[in-house]
Amino acid sequence: MLLLGIDLGTSSIKVSVLDLHSQELLASASYPESEAEIISIKPGWAEQSPEEWWQHTQKAILKAHQLGKYNPTDIAAIGISYQMHGLVCVDKNQKVIRNSIIWCDSRAVPYGEKAFNIIGAEKSLSHLLNSPGNFTAAKLAWVKEEEPELFRKIDKIMLPGDFLAMKLTGEITTSASALSEGIFWDFKADSISKDILAAFGFEESIIPDTREVFTTHGYVKKDVAGLLSLKEGIPVTYKAGDQPNNAFSLNILQPGEIAATAGTSGVVYGVTDKANYDPKSRVNSFAHVNYTSDAKRIGVLLCINGTGILNSWLRKNFFNGLSYDQINREAASVNIGADGLLCYPFGNGAERVLENKDVGASIKGLQFNQHQRAHVARAAQEGIVCALNYGMEIMKELGMKLETVRAGHANMFLSEIFSTAFANTTGCRVELYNTDGSIGAARAAGLGAKLYKNFSECFTGMHQIKSIEPKGELQEKYGELYGRWREGIVNRES
Repeated sequence: MLLLGIDLGTSSIKVSVLDLHSQELLASASYPESEAEIISIKPGWAEQSPEEWWQHTQKAILKAHQLGKYNPTDIAAIGISYQMHGLVCVDKNQKVIRNSIIWCDSRAVPYGEKAFNIIGAEKSLSHLLNSPGNFTAAKLAWVKEEEPELFRKIDKIMLPGDFLAMKLTGEITTSASALSEGIFWDFKADSISKDILAAFGFEESIIPDTREVFTTHGYVKKDVAGLLSLKEGIPVTYKAGDQPNNAFSLNILQPGEIAATAGTSGVVYGVTDKANYDPKSRVNSFAHVNYTSDAKRIGVLLCINGTGILNSWLRKNFFNGLSYDQINREAASVNIGADGLLCYPFGNGAERVLENKDVGASIKGLQFNQHQRAHVARAAQEGIVCALNYGMEIMKELGMKLETVRAGHANMFLSEIFSTAFANTTGCRVELYNTDGSIGAARAAGLGAKLYKNFSECFTGMHQIKSIEPKGELQEKYGELYGRWREGIVNRES
């Protein structure tokens, strides 16, 4: 019996097939080979085509089948992880009305600020745990105001993972976790927020049927099963945003546990049982995958938009398509601190940690007679770490203890420079595991289908690959670097 996990990322779709009992990873595949396009018609805008996600998902699944490592008809359940905060709109025939406005799009910030003022700061923060910002609800408000003819056609709105499940099953569902990341969830009432609906003028009927995260969200349709060489009627039993799912994939479920990831964006995500919030919404609180009204598990999320996308930009524009491993080797030839070069990686839309300002990326201290592209590569990785640490200081202000951070051995954590800089700048022990978002989604599918009895059964196949301890001399060097980097932020904000 097998489990299929799908991870709908910004750059690509990744799928993994896991053996239910041994938890052996049988096959993984990604599509497209090159990074998927982000459509940016205007500065600060970011869109992708949901129908293209669906095409890429089909191709990734078929690519995994073609490896010949398993029988596709043995797949018993499907789980989905997806890029958070995106807006997908469909009509009564489940036809996509417009491109998805994705997580790093900045256009809706003024709409979120207006709703925040209508609801009131105290009520918004205590009930929603966030300002509406530029999250999904505010994106929908932009569509309502700027594209009224399209808005009138909308039957249901979805998060990206809800859309993929709809394409597989024909059913449209969501969850409290998904609604909270869209800022549609009232944590005090434990229901869809009446305040948000009223502030933006939305009808509640636009929201899909709300179900638990770990439950059946529909069954694979006959025509889809034929396309994908799957059995008709396989249940989709899990859907979660990529960061709650990344935490789940690392067995981060209880208060005090901390996860990190460094893909297109960089995230530190900690679980708490307290409905805490940052008064400035620089870090955000959402319902975790195991959130219930009786046992509140809330994920506090720090996000830096400009992370892997900065590395990708450097690769395309400075390194002529060299592999990331080759770039890392060049960066390693440069001293810690990149000989005075500082990088501020804020070039991928409005940054929540900067109070939703879109300040753009910058490089400070560039000397034409001293610095080469290797310096830029190192400064970029160190700048991303500094930006994450800047946000982690806010998490500490909320009472979170950041001592051990778990991450998958993937993306930028494959870089020795990045991992070492992260441990020694933050002072945290970093533990790297043999998992990723698609593997986590596959495990979660088994739990949602009740093929695993409990959470602990999901993780018998997970093991630690390596750990990085902060070291005194390195901590001192990275501390000095962070001090100089942080001074640039303080000067910019003053």
